[in-house]
Amino acid sequence: MRVFNRPPWVVLAATACLSAFLSACGGAPDEGVAIHRGNRLEPGMLDPAKAIIMDERTIVADLFVGLYEPLADGTPRLGLAESVEISDDGLVWTFSLREANWSDGVPITADDVVFGLQRTLDPATGNQYAAPLFPIRNAASIYMGEAEVETLGAAALDARTVEIALEYPTPYLPSILMYWGQPQPRHAIDAHGDDWMRPENLVVSGAYRMTDRRTGNFIRLEANPQFHDADQICADTIYYYPTVDTASAERRVRSGELDLNVEFSAANTDFLRERAPDLVQTVPGLYIRAIDFNTASEPFDNGDVRRALSLAIDRRFIANDILGGDDLPAWRQVPEGIPGRPDGVGLDFADQPMEARRAEARALLEAAGFGPDNPLRFTLYYQPAAGWPRIVPVIQQDWRLIADWVEAEVQVRDSQIHYQAMRGGDFQVATTAWVPDFLDPYGVLLQWETRAGEINNTRWNSAEYDALTDAALNTVDPVRRAELYAQAEQMFLDSHANIPVFFEATRKLVSPRITGWVTNAAGINQSRWLCTVEAGGAE
Repeated sequence: MRVFNRPPWVVLAATACLSAFLSACGGAPDEGVAIHRGNRLEPGMLDPAKAIIMDERTIVADLFVGLYEPLADGTPRLGLAESVEISDDGLVWTFSLREANWSDGVPITADDVVFGLQRTLDPATGNQYAAPLFPIRNAASIYMGEAEVETLGAAALDARTVEIALEYPTPYLPSILMYWGQPQPRHAIDAHGDDWMRPENLVVSGAYRMTDRRTGNFIRLEANPQFHDADQICADTIYYYPTVDTASAERRVRSGELDLNVEFSAANTDFLRERAPDLVQTVPGLYIRAIDFNTASEPFDNGDVRRALSLAIDRRFIANDILGGDDLPAWRQVPEGIPGRPDGVGLDFADQPMEARRAEARALLEAAGFGPDNPLRFTLYYQPAAGWPRIVPVIQQDWRLIADWVEAEVQVRDSQIHYQAMRGGDFQVATTAWVPDFLDPYGVLLQWETRAGEINNTRWNSAEYDALTDAALNTVDPVRRAELYAQAEQMFLDSHANIPVFFEATRKLVSPRITGWVTNAAGINQSRWLCTVEAGGAE
């Protein structure tokens, strides 16, 4: 998944809607058990067929439930489906649906499941990112406009039975369907068109329904009495606030204005652990923060030049001294915590001392024709998030230590502009980020396939790499599958088309009054599992 931080359309800091003023902010006088969540940004889309940013998908997961749903720890369990049968070859999954209703009381049917998948993939919908659903037969062709939506490998066998046919065995399908391709209410969309997502028109299937939305201020959710598991929901009211200013959000959690916030600055880790240790929660995360080369642009079409710049970055110093030790230096692409992650993969210089690495980097650049009379000059673009403003000057100095004729200019760009420029090839070297959309190595490796299109910012591709990932996808044997993934990952690492820098820890601030919260690597935390100490929630 492409990760956007603080997009430019968010220009207002979140306005605190304190409990004492909930009536003025649109809340009811008695809201039952209420939880106030900081969510980093103002969501642009909450339509399950269009939302692509994690901060949007978090709210979507409260509003819409799929065939699977995430548990408190972010792992999948059956949701709208009460059972599933999988064919021996792993290519056909047949789901039996539980009895459940939309929030307006209309029964949820197998046709709604098929419609939700078709609408998400239909080019007419305008979804910018549908790759997680590509394992479904014909999904990629439909999304590219090469096939009709009716050819999708999803069929309603009867009102409560759905069959999904796959292009290749996809053992990680539950982790896809818990977060992508949720059933959608055709009757509400047909009735209201583009206005169907307005609170007064919105029909949902999840644990909560949206009752108010005030841009730049808050989104208010209420428990959905039609939800199939409604009697197990503790919190009656959920508020989401766009906490654009991380420092302000940290203060608001510490003061009790917010019950939680989805991030805090790595630079403040020690301060927060000293002043508010009960709030701080960190675990190793699935995000990889990296630097992409535009391999279609000179001199970065030369693999030795790319390797030289990768050699020179002191990842351990960045992770331990600059970021505070919760993040991990990255010597590969697939993060820990991904099932099927192969061993024995990594950059070959990980254990070499920095002086030896700088010497090799200097020799490689000299062999490529650079030196005092022909300096290596380029621009590193970065976005003002994820610690990059503190990290980039360190990397700039690391490159300078190769030789004084290595001259890297640095330039900051707002995240949306940054990624738009990268998709258009308007960069030489640029920071990037990726988090897998499903729990399988392919969730990382897919981005460098030839067919990946615009999400492959590096422009690097290889028919041999494509053959390895294809072979892995079509292999049922998990051992052989891991071997093929290992070969593909190592091939990309050896190309040095991208510099893995660090695996970002998942950082949350959570009040001790909140129960049921599990900080997890995937960063998936549905409100349906949350309660409060006052309401008798279990720790």
